[in-house]
Amino acid sequence: SVQCGGAGMSALPVNVPPDTVKLRLERTLISRVPRAAFYNLSELRFLWLSYNSVTSVHPSSFVNLKALRELRLDGNLLTSFPWEGLRDMPRLQTLGLNNNRLSSLPAHAALFLPNITYLDLSSNRWVLHDNPWLCDCQLSMLTSLSSSLGSPVVLMDQLLMCSRSMAPSGMLLTRAELSRCTRPSVQPAATRVVSPLGSNVILRCDASGYPTPTLTWIVMQGSPRVGVRWSIITLNGLSYQDAGEYRCQARNMAGTSEAPIKLK
Repeated sequence: SVQCGGAGMSALPVNVPPDTVKLRLERTLISRVPRAAFYNLSELRFLWLSYNSVTSVHPSSFVNLKALRELRLDGNLLTSFPWEGLRDMPRLQTLGLNNNRLSSLPAHAALFLPNITYLDLSSNRWVLHDNPWLCDCQLSMLTSLSSSLGSPVVLMDQLLMCSRSMAPSGMLLTRAELSRCTRPSVQPAATRVVSPLGSNVILRCDASGYPTPTLTWIVMQGSPRVGVRWSIITLNGLSYQDAGEYRCQARNMAGTSEAPIKLK
């Protein structure tokens, strides 16, 4: 266990023993957490960076912290947090971001919280009037964590309201019922098409997912039901130049999928 602090400290220490399990750097003038800041501390399980002067955290600050269970950055000056950096801490369960200057939570943040059982977002600078909280399916994981009575706990301001998107404007975020995002699935009508020169060919693929995915190769032809669209591309008077591989790609906020169709 290593503990450092004091107003005379303005940078992260470089001589921390590699077998350190718990590191506390508190009440210092440290203002930034750089790339791979703790790379040599692969045994670290608890990292407390509370009540410093941290204004920025690099997205790759936590590389190699595969054993980390608890990260506390409370009491700093953060206006944003690199949520994608949580991928480098697969065992992280506790994340404290309270008492910072966060004013918005990006929708993709929920995608990096599958293993978090305690998330503290309280006492920040959330904008409550015409706020940027877009209540769509990417926030469904966060709202379900917040409202659950089981093991996961999320602490945040209870008066945050949805501004628009899939929940009515003015509804409290904690009361919004949001569907889970599902990655698109693409199914072509045929994966290989052989047709004579000069003929007309229609290539078709179906895509399902939530929200309704968009398809990149053609004009949308319709939507038979919520969450599904079909895509048709018409090739008239086939020539040798039309031969090759056509890819039907579906995309929504949960991801991207594609399927090939080979035309000979």
